[in-house]
Amino acid sequence: MKKKKAIIRAMLFIGTITSMFFVPWVLVWAWILPMPDTVQAQLNEAIEHGFDGIIVYVDKAGQSPAFYAAGWHDRKNKIPANPEALFKIASISKLYTAVVVTKLVNDGRLSLDKTLADYCPELVGRIENAEKITLRMLVQHRSGIPNYTDTYNYWASPKESNKENLELVLDLPANFEPGEAYEYCNTNYLLLSQIMDKVLGYAHFQFIQEEILNRLKLTNTFGSISEVNIDDVMSGYHVGYPLDLKNDKQGMLATAEDVGIFIRALNNGSLFDEGEQEIYSSIYVYDHTGLVPGYQSIAKYHKDIDAVVIQFTNPTYFEGYNWNLSEIVYSRIVKILRGESAI
Repeated sequence: MKKKKAIIRAMLFIGTITSMFFVPWVLVWAWILPMPDTVQAQLNEAIEHGFDGIIVYVDKAGQSPAFYAAGWHDRKNKIPANPEALFKIASISKLYTAVVVTKLVNDGRLSLDKTLADYCPELVGRIENAEKITLRMLVQHRSGIPNYTDTYNYWASPKESNKENLELVLDLPANFEPGEAYEYCNTNYLLLSQIMDKVLGYAHFQFIQEEILNRLKLTNTFGSISEVNIDDVMSGYHVGYPLDLKNDKQGMLATAEDVGIFIRALNNGSLFDEGEQEIYSSIYVYDHTGLVPGYQSIAKYHKDIDAVVIQFTNPTYFEGYNWNLSEIVYSRIVKILRGESAI
């Protein structure tokens, strides 16, 4: 028995050592470095790890909101990072969508139990199981519809319109039966956007403006790159591609502060009217991450320290380690806020 245990321990040791050769050393280094004493020092360290730019916003209860930045706002023109810059928030926008779906459900204008076929009969026969896929399944990523951003070589030439994106998955077989599994899928939220446009009779971002942005007095959140001064947008690069991607049309943009105010209101319930928070809690999450070429973001509320922490980083590298590195940096920032840097 002792011999067997010794062999197992040896095998585990060898496996651990071997696996380390397949982990980029920058991740190991970022993880094992002594904790800095300040958030700003951690941001400076992130730039040394290879990020072009990083923005962090912290809203901790009992303290004034704090703004941090390091690296470049525009590396080509050597403009320093600006903590109030606009950034493409990518899938963080799904939180805003889930909120307005909740409000429309509460108003009786949408039903979580109605199907895709009910709202978009033209898609029957084009999307498998349209008669079974409910609005709830779309919100919760349980529809089985293929994800258009997973189609072959999508990010080499991304589409700019919902129509073009939807066409990429029409007539494809479902990935699974509706409700029987979970698979993160951008097509779900594309369809939710189209359904809301139909029900409202106007672009759903106007409803986001009315019900979220105006309510929270958020003046630095936008639905499209066409609505902003391009110089206010932080540059975004993708490893292996030489051009700045900030002109690409890829959804919502916001400052870290605007996202932070939204996340705080989402989590403390002040964003909701009577009956809405119960609906929201039954269908979606309270924090999110975002990733499109050039831009990656993390938006979370940490209950134990009553703090909202928003982090924006670039560049991106889908085949590499930039996302993992951003998570390590983020986790270390939260530890600093918890007072763990001196431990």
